[in-house]
Amino acid sequence: MFAVIKTGGKQYSVAVEDQLKVEKLAGEPGDMIEINEVLMVGNTVGAPLVDGAMVTAEIVEQGRARKVIAFKKRRRQNSRRTIGHRQHYTLLQISEILTDGKKPSKKATGATKATKAPKEKPAKEAPAKKAAAPKAEKPKAEPKAAAEVPAGALFAAPEGTPDDLKLIKGVGPVLEKKLNDFGVTKFAQVAEFSRDDIEKLDEALSFKGRIDRDEWLAQAAELAKTSANS
Repeated sequence: MFAVIKTGGKQYSVAVEDQLKVEKLAGEPGDMIEINEVLMVGNTVGAPLVDGAMVTAEIVEQGRARKVIAFKKRRRQNSRRTIGHRQHYTLLQISEILTDGKKPSKKATGATKATKAPKEKPAKEAPAKKAAAPKAEKPKAEPKAAAEVPAGALFAAPEGTPDDLKLIKGVGPVLEKKLNDFGVTKFAQVAEFSRDDIEKLDEALSFKGRIDRDEWLAQAAELAKTSANS
């Protein structure tokens, strides 16, 4: 008696005591497996499977086929690629061909149904976590008392007589008054402007970068030095 079985997407004609190589199946050598996808037994053809039919087989070997070399070259592109592949296979020996729902004489010890074995992925070792050293707490600095800013002003005006801001290139009487209204009265104050201060004043006066272009900070620093020496 012979049978036609299906495993690994392929069909095989088998008889008792036959050995055949199929796509890798789960199991170890010596395990018994049951193949339930039987398409034909003798003259009985399934639709698509034969009811109550089963083929049992013993795993003889789990191996790999000969290496197949795939070579690819792209013309005039200086591109070459060589890949080698060895296909996994399972060597089976057919033990019994059963029909009408008969049970096998040897109980299956491997897979109850011949299915393609999943590929084993190497376990990744979890990286050892380093113990985090406790961070020393930095003493918090006491907040400085903020200078009072009058309504409508951008900055707190320094104490003392205002400097003549018209000495800065591009500053006239009208602009000087606006600067004084915003709290800008001293050369030293302008010389110590931060980037935020420049952007704040630039936006309020719609200068579009004029403070940087005319180098107000450098001019104010020089005028403050001159004013201190006089």
